[in-house]
Amino acid sequence: MKYDIEFLENYWMPFTANRDFKADPRMIVRGEGVYMYTPEDEAILDGSSGLFCCAAGHSRPEIAEAVYAQLQQAAYVPPFQLSQPLSFELARRVAKLTPDGLDHIFFVNSGSESVDTAMKMAYAYHYARGEGQRQRFVSRERAYHGVNLAGISLSGMVKNRQAFGPGVPGVAHMRHTWLPENRFVRGQPDEGIELAEDLQRIAMNVGPDTIAACFVEPVAGSTGVLVPPKGYLERLREICDEHGILLVFDEVICGFGRLGTAFAADAFSVTPDIMTMAKAITNAAQPMGAVAVSDRVHDTIMEASGPGLVEFFHGYTYSGHPAACAAGLAMMDIIETDRLFERASELSPYFLDQVFALSDIPLITDIRGYGLFAGFDIKPAGGPGVRGTDFQKRMFKNGLHIKMTGDAGLIAPPLVSERHHIDKICDILRRTLAELE
Repeated sequence: MKYDIEFLENYWMPFTANRDFKADPRMIVRGEGVYMYTPEDEAILDGSSGLFCCAAGHSRPEIAEAVYAQLQQAAYVPPFQLSQPLSFELARRVAKLTPDGLDHIFFVNSGSESVDTAMKMAYAYHYARGEGQRQRFVSRERAYHGVNLAGISLSGMVKNRQAFGPGVPGVAHMRHTWLPENRFVRGQPDEGIELAEDLQRIAMNVGPDTIAACFVEPVAGSTGVLVPPKGYLERLREICDEHGILLVFDEVICGFGRLGTAFAADAFSVTPDIMTMAKAITNAAQPMGAVAVSDRVHDTIMEASGPGLVEFFHGYTYSGHPAACAAGLAMMDIIETDRLFERASELSPYFLDQVFALSDIPLITDIRGYGLFAGFDIKPAGGPGVRGTDFQKRMFKNGLHIKMTGDAGLIAPPLVSERHHIDKICDILRRTLAELE
């Protein structure tokens, strides 16, 4: 189907080369299971679960029906000083999945908002305990923490922030965890635990009692799937405990089964103080994010205010939106009935076998992976990201979608995928890379 320039002109697309796209649009009009479909009804295998969010596959009727029923009953309830039962029920269901002690759930509308909310919680916690001087944050190079101003201040991907001013002051960045000696390592690499000492060095340089929180993605996602070295997250936890720094896990991508467990905190046996989440919480059927907070952080903020007073001056017009809560509850049911976490864990060895079998392709310079999440790098050509963009267009024409970040490809199939879907993903990857040689 052809689209004229007038039809395409007004929409300013996010994270997209708009002029290039509008010259050759790649449109999707419906989705079902692990496939998306073009206007010509050509099937596109979704190798990245949308943007890592359609964990249960596309257009689940159970979620659509739950949202429709809720919109007929109560399409909106103000979340300030009023509420509706679904928000309490969804918080209860999510808290059943979060690590022990992270029992309090604050709803937002996106992963970006969850990160901003977590930062404000860290400020509020230290203020409540009489340490309001803790206004610094530590993150990492190659980190992605959303696109709000606070989130891009934490982020360590330069293109996401270089045009948008100085951001939030007082953010320091540890080194990223990708090391040349860990190329083509499956799972957690043996090398790199010493990189966690960057947090100790920063703390000693600026004063540990000035740092509010350390933010990390357990597996750095959008930058290319950087799996943490063995012992790395454990060492960050130790340093945070030593200096009274909150540890925040950004689980927007890793959460809800991507690594074969409910959260990456479970996969790596490290429990943070605060955990952000979004994406798969509603299977992307409705915008929603959330922040899970430890009892210690929650209770400290609560007890700092007198009875009848607002304890945490923060929230959004659409926090805990009824339709989003309905979608979230339907997704919680699907997680149980479809055994999504177990299926991801069972499929992971085969998935990683097939992805790492691509290591014989000359254009691939590295492969990394954990659970149902893998990344690979291809040799750049014509400047950073040029070959990656061409590769993504060719994949679409060959019937596959995966997320590309520059010259890094991210494979994250829906958790309902089967072995033949993995085979097809890898076959199309191999054939498309052959076109570039």
